[in-house]
Amino acid sequence: MSDKAREFIDFWVENSIHAVEQHQTAGASQDVAELTRRLIEAAKGQGIPEADLRAAIGDIAAYIEELLRAANRAESDRRQPT
Repeated sequence: MSDKAREFIDFWVENSIHAVEQHQTAGASQDVAELTRRLIEAAKGQGIPEADLRAAIGDIAAYIEELLRAANRAESDRRQPT
């Protein structure tokens, strides 16, 4: 695994994985296939092959799906009245 791939993934996730916005308004994509394709394409644009992404995180779609779940869970928890 290359450090470049891991750094790129972390940067991409920070800028691309977001919780669903409240009241079902249009917001960040929650489509795992679309986000997977975007990550792979963005990495290729930076000279990082898909194989390096897989070496860093394993199954790309499963990784993105788990991050979306975590982001949505955190946002839901944040909105709960205390």
